[in-house]
Amino acid sequence: MHLSEFDYVLPSQQIAQHPLENRDASRMLVLDRGLAVDEDRFFVDLPGLLRGDEVLVVNNTRVIPARLRGRRVKPLADGLAQSSPADGGIEILLSRQLDDATWEALVRPGKKLHVGQRVQFGGGALEAEVVAHGNQGQRTLRFSSARDTAAIDEIIRLGHMPLPPYIDRADEPSDRERYQTIFASQPGAIAAPTAGLHFTAEVLEKIRKRGIEICELTLHVGLGTFQPIRTETLEGHVMHGEAYEISAKTAEQVGRAKSAGRPILAVGTTTVRALEAAALRAIEIESDQLLAAGKAEARLFITPGFRFRVVDALLTNFHLPRSTLLALVCALAGRDRILAAYRHAVEASYRFYSYGDCMLIR
Repeated sequence: MHLSEFDYVLPSQQIAQHPLENRDASRMLVLDRGLAVDEDRFFVDLPGLLRGDEVLVVNNTRVIPARLRGRRVKPLADGLAQSSPADGGIEILLSRQLDDATWEALVRPGKKLHVGQRVQFGGGALEAEVVAHGNQGQRTLRFSSARDTAAIDEIIRLGHMPLPPYIDRADEPSDRERYQTIFASQPGAIAAPTAGLHFTAEVLEKIRKRGIEICELTLHVGLGTFQPIRTETLEGHVMHGEAYEISAKTAEQVGRAKSAGRPILAVGTTTVRALEAAALRAIEIESDQLLAAGKAEARLFITPGFRFRVVDALLTNFHLPRSTLLALVCALAGRDRILAAYRHAVEASYRFYSYGDCMLIR
């Protein structure tokens, strides 16, 4: 399919630059695939809109302050080194953790960072050495701390929250909490699973009182989720892998519910990708279970025509034009229906993207 088939027009003033004061105050567009008309509601209405026998699956990944600003280390004649204030600085966006001290990252300006180059952050409290080049400007960096602390602790202390580029402002101290879901417990993401940002403890309690099961998985949101499609067709795009983990308990809960004909409601597209990737993995290893539990990597690109084996319903935010995420929701509800819903959301002045409003597809 051609990328131009997944386009729409959005006025820039509808891109949410800040979150609402209350998480659950967002608007929610309800797209019922059995009905022809969409419904304007609010997220706080969600518990009352559910059947009561669903399994709600959330992503418990936690965003780390993955954007670092530092300076190159300039070797001196006597073998010592100092940071160079004249080079304009280096910006690093961590993308995937390889081990306790090693990360893949996007760097800017990349041409200044060759293998062996070192970068200092926080006046030398943290240092990174480039150990490998990767595709599309990526570098592999090995971090070390000048103090008796782990490198990840210094990254968290010195880093900035990696707000997406369409949020046209610097990150603020409040983003460290607000750009996390209330489920966030497993550090490793470089972007929030934004559909989960709307939940509050009060809404969750109402959902539980309806008799709905809530279970968690982990997918560390990385480049695979928001990397732009640079090919003219969807078929030419290759997804970056993202690490995920599904516990045996969650796999059992989801499998039992599907066998009983109960709906699986995924909170966010990252949850969808983890569930559907685990279902395909179960087939590959010839498991008799619906989901293969454990750790794996999701490289699944869900496009129209995909057969969903697990997910029946989806709570999701609104997505960028021509993106892998828009293709995913079109696969679930149909391209024409989704684009019509987006046009309505634009006309009705919904707030878009990470800090914006949401949509329930059922």
